[in-house]
Amino acid sequence: MSANSSSTAAALALIADDMREMDAVIERRLKSEVPLVSQVSHYIVAAGGKRLRPALLLLLCGALGYTGDQRYNLAAVVEFIHTATLLHDDVVDESTLRRGRATANEAFGNPASVLVGDFLYSRAFQMMVEAGDMRIMQTLAEATNVIAEGEVLQLMNMHDATLSEDGYLRVIRSKTAKLFEASARLAALLAQASPAVEQSCADFGQALGTAFQVIDDVLDYDGDVSEMGKNLGDDLREGKVTLPLIIAMQRATEAERLMIEQAIETGGTEQMPRIISIVQQTGALDATRAAAAAEAQRALDALPALTQNPYSHALQQLASQLLERRF
Repeated sequence: MSANSSSTAAALALIADDMREMDAVIERRLKSEVPLVSQVSHYIVAAGGKRLRPALLLLLCGALGYTGDQRYNLAAVVEFIHTATLLHDDVVDESTLRRGRATANEAFGNPASVLVGDFLYSRAFQMMVEAGDMRIMQTLAEATNVIAEGEVLQLMNMHDATLSEDGYLRVIRSKTAKLFEASARLAALLAQASPAVEQSCADFGQALGTAFQVIDDVLDYDGDVSEMGKNLGDDLREGKVTLPLIIAMQRATEAERLMIEQAIETGGTEQMPRIISIVQQTGALDATRAAAAAEAQRALDALPALTQNPYSHALQQLASQLLERRF
């Protein structure tokens, strides 16, 4: 086990019981009288994944001293919203593999995946209403709306070789980082933290989520396929322009840049090995890791507002070790 995986495991061990309680809520709230709804929901939830968003919420609740049961409910809400976005994402991207096995759309078809994603969204909204707190509902409603805007923005940017770094960051801050930010803010709201601490938590979550996605985009060109559970180069295959490609096009020769542009615009995979090689040889991956490092540091800078305890230390470890992530 690497130092990174052991430190992450230690952080998650702090909330192991909390995660089990959340799983019990998930199991209970996935029940439906429509068999296909339960079947598809369980299929994707059982696929596992890192569950970083609910883990972030639960760790921050620990750091802020909140021990009420509502944290399990909201952790499940966050996971349902994330799972719904995955179901819809895989349909839009025509993905066939996630976490090392067939996607739900591959196993059950596109219509079932879209509709069960809708069920998870609506179930999440039922559960957030039960919290009986307008700020909590406001936070989750805004996050869900921004995520949807991010999805549409990414769709508009597909096969656009002129996408800038600012345009790329706008997408991931909407599509990925927003739910991290909301998860962190929810913990502060549950703990009835001061506005300053609430903002620090939100800033931490947003920066952590951005760093996580930037590193994820690095791994699309430099990861271990068996560990990632998806195919190397999937982003380019789908016409997604990510930071490694943007930087590679800035540094490549004219002929190499034109090759990458054509692959982006057509979704062609013929030159995939050559393009992956260009991305690696131009130093684009190191530059992208440096961008992730800046976001990870921004996350760490938000943490001093929290009382020092095992939970806040675990959050610090998660942020500082993020750059060693391999999958």
